[in-house]
Amino acid sequence: MKLILRTIVILLLAAAIPAQEPGYRITDLLTGRASTPSRSLSWQPGAGLAMEVSGMDWTEDGRLAVAIRKGEVWLIDGLAAESGDGLRFKRFASGLHEPLGLLRDGDSFLVTQRTELTRLRDTDGDDVADEYLCEATGWNVSGAYHGYAYGPRRDGRGDLWMSLNLDMGEHTDNTKGWRGWAGLRGAEGSFVPMAAGMRSPCGLGANREGDMFCVDQQGTWIPTTPIYHLRRGVFFLNPEGIGSQNLPGSPLRLSGEPPNRVPYPEALGKVPEMRPPAVWLPYNKMGRSGTDIALCDQGGRFGPFDGQLFVGEFTDAGVNRVFLEKVEGEYQGAAFPFLSGFASGVVRLRFGPDGCLYVGMSNRGWSSLGTRAYGLQRVRWEGETSFAILEMHAKPDGFELVFTQPVDAATASEPASYSFKSYTYLYSNAYGSPEIETQNLKVVHARVSPDRLRVRLGVEGLRPLYVHELRAEGVVSGSGTRLAHPDAYYTLNRIPREP
Repeated sequence: MKLILRTIVILLLAAAIPAQEPGYRITDLLTGRASTPSRSLSWQPGAGLAMEVSGMDWTEDGRLAVAIRKGEVWLIDGLAAESGDGLRFKRFASGLHEPLGLLRDGDSFLVTQRTELTRLRDTDGDDVADEYLCEATGWNVSGAYHGYAYGPRRDGRGDLWMSLNLDMGEHTDNTKGWRGWAGLRGAEGSFVPMAAGMRSPCGLGANREGDMFCVDQQGTWIPTTPIYHLRRGVFFLNPEGIGSQNLPGSPLRLSGEPPNRVPYPEALGKVPEMRPPAVWLPYNKMGRSGTDIALCDQGGRFGPFDGQLFVGEFTDAGVNRVFLEKVEGEYQGAAFPFLSGFASGVVRLRFGPDGCLYVGMSNRGWSSLGTRAYGLQRVRWEGETSFAILEMHAKPDGFELVFTQPVDAATASEPASYSFKSYTYLYSNAYGSPEIETQNLKVVHARVSPDRLRVRLGVEGLRPLYVHELRAEGVVSGSGTRLAHPDAYYTLNRIPREP
């Protein structure tokens, strides 16, 4: 009954999902014959395989390697074509236990399955793995349905990160074995715990500076989707797996018990080891279940968003965009809607050698928007830059907006063109949280730069550790175009000091 009600709610809210970002085209790659690769070692028409994408990376010669939830890795060739016609599939590996990540490492692939990080090697060049080598292990495996393991992804220092879901449901055991933690592959195949306090840390990805980030999902103790900056010795939100802090090798020990049913800024003050998410993605407004992170570093081939993170959204079958900056040593930044309308729940994102974003999907076991149970789609920038808020910077007295096109000075300099409010969440063991302590904020001035690409907003009543929601509905470009996405959500962990 709960699943039926949740599905009804999703369908009712579908009309609220943001429209497509102008200038980008989504191509479905699993169409016609290409949607039915066989379970044999090479593709044959009509056999059928659910391509429930759970991991993606590229071979050295430009083929896409895809892990699927049912325990296989496939190599896909022919992606240079505009449509999915003519794709060729080759099964590279099988017999894995729900792999939820894939990374090429030299001449082999690394895949995280429930029990271990595994290296897959093809030693004779026939495109079939003949070595399955245990690369790392050391976490508790209980048999619980949600006992997922994710990764690996490599940071700028070369370290390999993995993350572990909390156990949920029958056979749950979160008292030991690093459930709800993220860590590194250590020497001699060990798991080195680094950060705690996560629930469903599905997506990992490094930013341009090489720091590792993780997207979690709303649930108990998690008010809405957060994006964490991972580093050693920090605790984030969910204490259900904190019992592992008593194991040898733990990098932290909480100095106090996390409080229950208090505003989130108050909770941070009570537990020194608790660090705020770099960004909150407000529920419904920015989706409901974040899944993956992909750094846009394509040299302008994917539009003006180099250096920003794209974040997969499962329930709403979309992709969002995140701009990050570091203020006094802490990451924070703004989230923007980007693309919606994908075929299924977005699970994995990967930029390709062609500068396109490849989107892998599955909805098995959950509910999501979209018309299919799985999918693989490509997003291509067609060369036209749409009118959008490119960046949003925190300032001591407000924010500075950077636009992709020159603004109309008359509308952009009018404070009434903008509206602001700020809010936080209730930190509790309940499932999610509404927005609380909401305040409307006054825009006292809007000053346009000489090149009309920047607008400095003076905003009264800034509050650290609150989300600041902007709506710039009155701003138009110099050519009269309105913003396709006038909304932005800035997580203001720290207010910058005066320069």
